[in-house]
Amino acid sequence: MSHSAGTVGVVGLGLVGSAVAARLREAGFAVAGYDPRAAAAEALLQAGGTPLASAAAVGTVACVVFVAVFDTEQVERVIEGAQGLMQAQPRPGTIVNLATADPERIAALAARLQAQDVALIEAPLSGSSAQIAAGESSMLLGGAPQAIAACEELLAAVTATRLYAGIAGMGARAKLATNLVLGLNRAALAEGMVFAERLGIAPDKFLELVLHSPARSFAAETRGAQMAAGDGTPVSRIAQHLKDVELMLTYAKKAKQALPLSAAHAALMRAAVAAGDGELDNTAIVRQIRRETSNT
Repeated sequence: MSHSAGTVGVVGLGLVGSAVAARLREAGFAVAGYDPRAAAAEALLQAGGTPLASAAAVGTVACVVFVAVFDTEQVERVIEGAQGLMQAQPRPGTIVNLATADPERIAALAARLQAQDVALIEAPLSGSSAQIAAGESSMLLGGAPQAIAACEELLAAVTATRLYAGIAGMGARAKLATNLVLGLNRAALAEGMVFAERLGIAPDKFLELVLHSPARSFAAETRGAQMAAGDGTPVSRIAQHLKDVELMLTYAKKAKQALPLSAAHAALMRAAVAAGDGELDNTAIVRQIRRETSNT
């Protein structure tokens, strides 16, 4: 079997992967995808894509494959595992990793793949799945410039905002640093909302005040209404962001830097996950702040 012209692969069809697959289809590319969940595979089929039985099967038909899984371990498994992309015949020429991953492990993975003539591009996306689907996310690129240039059309189909961070591993570092600020913005908004409630100000009114004051932020603009409404429908999950913050804390320790605000944020999210909110939207962190407020 040979790679199919015009076919792009997507491994992992969750919130991010399905949004990226939709962007690629809208740009005119055929999408072949894999996800172990039957419902995700069926959703791809209904959307006009082709679900396949393994990551290796996707790599066999697509020269370029996007990987959108949860963490570094899953990235390594879907690429190098028993049914991974590197088992495909022929192999894909380029793998684009969308996951926020461990920078050092991603750099090591890129080196292993390069030794086998496969390019790894880091392309973590900053933005919710809704923003990704609308083409409004930012892509933080890491890897060889020539490999990135060769995939320009595909990357542009996902988003027009693409920022080059450096060699493999730097994309992950850039994503961790920017996610730190974004997550704390969201947590500050949630804490302020609960504080306003205690002062007798309704969440929707508080949001209106924030949006017309110097406290206005991108988090308030794009996620505030969902937070005020108490809508936990996920476009980006608490558990996902907790995974990122744990990585931030690990690398801060290596760099001998204190992250006091992020440490408090991580504790808040750990409690939210323990309370059963891990699969809710990350704006639902407001629920945990309410719990902690009620216990004081």
